[in-house]
Amino acid sequence: MSLTPALRDAAYRWIADDPDQSTAKELQAVLARAMAGDTAAVADLADRMAGPLAFGTAGLRGPVRAGPNGMNAAVVVRTTAGVAQWLADSGHAGAAVVIGRDARHGSDRFAAAAGEVLSAAGFAVSVLPGGVPTPLLAFAVRHLGAAAGIQITASHNPPADNGYKLYDHTGMQIVPPADRRIEAAIEGAPPARQVPRTGGAATADVLDAYLAATTSLPRGGARDVRIAATALHGVGADVLEATLRGAGFTDVHLVDTQRTPDPDFPTVTFPNPEEPGATDRLLALASEVGADVAIALDPDADRCALGVPGRDGAWRMLRGDDTGVVLGEHVLSGLDRAGQGGSAGELIVEEDGTVTESDAPLVATTIVSSSLLGEIARAHGARYAETLTGFKWLARAGEGLVFAYEEALGLCVAPDVVRDKDGISAALVACDVVATLKAGGRTVLDVLDDLAGRHGVHTTDQVSLRIADLTARAELMARLRAEPPTELGGVAVTAEDLLPDADVLRLRGQGVRVLLRPSGTEPKLKAYLEVTEPPGGELTAARARAAERLTALRGDLDRVLAESAPAEAP
Repeated sequence: MSLTPALRDAAYRWIADDPDQSTAKELQAVLARAMAGDTAAVADLADRMAGPLAFGTAGLRGPVRAGPNGMNAAVVVRTTAGVAQWLADSGHAGAAVVIGRDARHGSDRFAAAAGEVLSAAGFAVSVLPGGVPTPLLAFAVRHLGAAAGIQITASHNPPADNGYKLYDHTGMQIVPPADRRIEAAIEGAPPARQVPRTGGAATADVLDAYLAATTSLPRGGARDVRIAATALHGVGADVLEATLRGAGFTDVHLVDTQRTPDPDFPTVTFPNPEEPGATDRLLALASEVGADVAIALDPDADRCALGVPGRDGAWRMLRGDDTGVVLGEHVLSGLDRAGQGGSAGELIVEEDGTVTESDAPLVATTIVSSSLLGEIARAHGARYAETLTGFKWLARAGEGLVFAYEEALGLCVAPDVVRDKDGISAALVACDVVATLKAGGRTVLDVLDDLAGRHGVHTTDQVSLRIADLTARAELMARLRAEPPTELGGVAVTAEDLLPDADVLRLRGQGVRVLLRPSGTEPKLKAYLEVTEPPGGELTAARARAAERLTALRGDLDRVLAESAPAEAP
């Protein structure tokens, strides 16, 4: 691969327009090596200049590095100029905007740059102090009456990444067509060096208001529960502990080596509670202190994973679906006792997020999560909705939303407080559940048994195929659509293509469901599997049958993906 004049000139222009001398020098060094004939440097330069980073409904996310295809001050400045233009075009010129950040590499600089651009554009900018959890930013938008909120975070991505997440005036993540309008405004923005910037942002501390809103969520009186927790080197430890203690849960033990924010995440291979090994230290601490529940937040604390001791005493992490249905049952049971039940109804929410049903309470999950929540909702006379993947859709599932979750550890237990996933409030409600159960001599595993006995066994799994090449990933999806499997796990299945609403292929048969989709944040093709066994009969035997069927289903799917995958995929 050789350096082309077009690539060289594009790099020169970006360097000249970069307001940050450190990243300008970084790109200059790459360009110099490329001009000297270093083929690796040419490839690196081409990748850096292949941008801009796409502004999707999760905002921006990418490696911290120089160039348009990375997270750096120049990209943040032009992005914020586009956001400012979008806000002005939407009738919010001069309105309040709140900015938060996590503790990743570059987060403080990027948050400051965003604030300076918005201040120069005439907006009333408030900045949350220090590194804060993403749910605190989502809460702040509505609490402060802001027109928008910006959180600088890459959530649970690898240490090299950072990102830019945007909330609208509702405190929810943006949805189309806002993302396309913002992307167009970014494309029309001037070079970063020419974007006006000024100081003047105010500091807004909303922690006390958030604590006041969340610490009242537990409805049980029991507090005898020992809690082990980790923030995975993110920004959630202090707020989590303050929330738990503020609600009366004082027996809290944090993994000390993971409590302090550290952008290098030194004790984990991948800072995501779902990843193997990420919660090893948490579970060791839980066993050591004799905890009743273990809690893992992801680095920006919008996701929450729960660990529990098995009946054999060995600790294990629950799947996101397990946590989701336990907390969903808890929320709906509380509404039943409060006399807020209603007529049942199942809804599939379309892309615009509208729901037209009775005023019964609504619970929601995504099309890739377990279908068990729907059975639970019907039993409580509640409405049930399935949305496309992502909390931007779940938060808009409809009026009367009381609970929402996604299998990837996203939980919204109090939509009136935070209209987004919130790992901290979810952890608090989970502790309420565990304490109440403990007082009655029961556990979370007993609740899962009860739900399986009443509604049938719902067993889920996930398969991920890592494919870094986006073109190859698209070709794989195209091949699967052209020739979908007709049988999986010994069951005849039919295919349903969810395009254009979503890049998802759904395969369904008797007691079997598989959904395939490209990940929106990772270089993977993801498959979500579910096997169900009807209620009735002996539970252990039903679970064994479901596990056997799931193994067969996964084996068949692995074969299908291997046969259809591009040659470079592992």
